[in-house]
Amino acid sequence: MDRAVSRRVFITGVAGAVAASRFAHAAQEAPTITKRVQKLFKVTGSTQPNDLQFVPEGLWVLDQLDQPTNKAFLVKPEDGTVIREILTEALHASGITYGNGALWIGSTKGKNAQDPPKTMKVDPKTGKTLKQWNTPGAGLYGRMSLERGDTPSGAHGLKWIDGKYWMAVPAANKVFLMEPETGEIVRSIPGPGSTPRTHGIALDKGALWVINSDDRSIFKIDAKDGAVLAKIQTGKDDPIPHGLDMDRNGDLWYCDAGSGWICKLV
Repeated sequence: MDRAVSRRVFITGVAGAVAASRFAHAAQEAPTITKRVQKLFKVTGSTQPNDLQFVPEGLWVLDQLDQPTNKAFLVKPEDGTVIREILTEALHASGITYGNGALWIGSTKGKNAQDPPKTMKVDPKTGKTLKQWNTPGAGLYGRMSLERGDTPSGAHGLKWIDGKYWMAVPAANKVFLMEPETGEIVRSIPGPGSTPRTHGIALDKGALWVINSDDRSIFKIDAKDGAVLAKIQTGKDDPIPHGLDMDRNGDLWYCDAGSGWICKLV
């Protein structure tokens, strides 16, 4: 490698480190919004709810339990009564959104160990996969390792906006804005929190709310650059935040794949 290339690589690395440090500092300095966790309901048939998506008909709850693949439940937000359930082709799914007449689901694992995780366009009536793409940024993160037998992890939270969708990918420690019908990246911003374990996403005007499950925190970040604007901290005795969405009243809802609870922040 020549000196010019080495210098560019060095400068890029330094710039990345500086940016990471700046965002970490901003997260520490961001104001904390106090909210109380209200446990609402558990959905019959869903033991590991991993993401949420409000639609005019109700609330979609994506379950990550492989039986043998994953189910999604359309429920009444008032009490969790199941309106419809579908069996998708996703595995260990962790993200769901709705747009262009279809569900978009992050299949976190492949059918075989060597298969890359997929992002799927899914028929909301039948669960059939209409299209699918390899998820960008998939890989190992945190305590995962090949020695333990872990396989690459893909998308977690997804949210549709203006003909595109945001997608959190922990292994990349990024939130990607995606072109849905091509699977191409429009741009990306850094994921918030002390670890790469970003999860659910909710839209809030020009900002995003993004969960970091390890931190038990929900960060409000600038959609332009990922700068942390505020955060909500849940307690150690509360269900752990995984999936996320915002209702028509501006209240954040989240689900916990560990306990099965659907919760609202009030």
